[in-house]
This record gives sequence, C-alpha cells and structure tokens, in this order.
Amino acid sequence: MSSQAAQALAQSSSLAVFVTMAIWYVAPWLRSLGRAAALAPLLWVHVFRYVALQTVSAQHSGFPISDSGRNEIISGDVGGAILAALAIVALRRRARWSIPLVWVLVAETAFDTVTNVIGGIRERLFGAASGVTWFILSFYVPVIIVSLGLLVWQLYTRRGEALTSSA
Repeated sequence: MSSQAAQALAQSSSLAVFVTMAIWYVAPWLRSLGRAAALAPLLWVHVFRYVALQTVSAQHSGFPISDSGRNEIISGDVGGAILAALAIVALRRRARWSIPLVWVLVAETAFDTVTNVIGGIRERLFGAASGVTWFILSFYVPVIIVSLGLLVWQLYTRRGEALTSSA
C-alpha cells in the first residue's frame, strides 16, 4: 500500500467513525443542552488548531511543503483557534455578537479547509506526511470537519433560540 493510500484510508476511516459517533452520541446529547452549552464543546475542538504550528517542525524534518504553504496553513489554523476561543468567551458572556462570531469561524474553517486541500494538491503533499503530521491529518482534521458540520447544524436549527444556558 502506498503512503498516499494509507493516509486516505486513515482519513476516510476516521471521518466515518467520527460521523457515526456524532450521529449516535453527540447529536442526541447536544439536543438536550441549551444553545450556548451545545455550541461550546464544538468550539473547543477548534481551539487546539494551533497544533498547525507543528508544520514548522515537520518542514525542518523533511515534510516537502513550501514556506508559503506552511504559512498559509499556520495562519488559517491559528486564526481559527483564536476565533474559537473568542467565540467561547462571547458565549459565556452572552454577547450579542457571539453567534455571528461562530458563523465567522464556520466560514473561516470552510475556506481554510478548501485552501489547504488545494495547496496540498498543488504541492503534491498527499501521502508525504509522516509522524505527528500524519496523525494530525488522519485524526484531528476529520474531527474538525465533523465538528464544523455539527456547528452548522446547531446554528441553523437553533437560529431562533436564545442563549440561555451556560457555555
């Protein structure tokens, strides 16, 4: 099996597992919570996106990414981490701008994901990851994608609901 096929299989398997977990366990749990309390754990997943800073170490260890590609990944993910942290604080304070901020995170994450896929194709990075980079791409990225879907679901289906319970 090629490293590209192994990475694709790992990412697909993780995505399938996380979607199943989300449908069977996370979605029913989120329905039992208030709007702010349901959004907060989904946002916490994004707070750790600063793990993208590991790309610097990966590049120094031979991961064949350009400096501009590395910087694009880092800025998108660190920016997403900051937005997620700010959104959690805003939800806890019941700020009127908390829900628009979560929508900004959703848009930023969708844009960042598409941009990273395009960059990975352009730089022929699929299958080039190893070590921690491989782990992040195979396990953490699918969690981000599933949590993004859950965020959109919560934002859309609860759009008329007040922020009542603690985040």
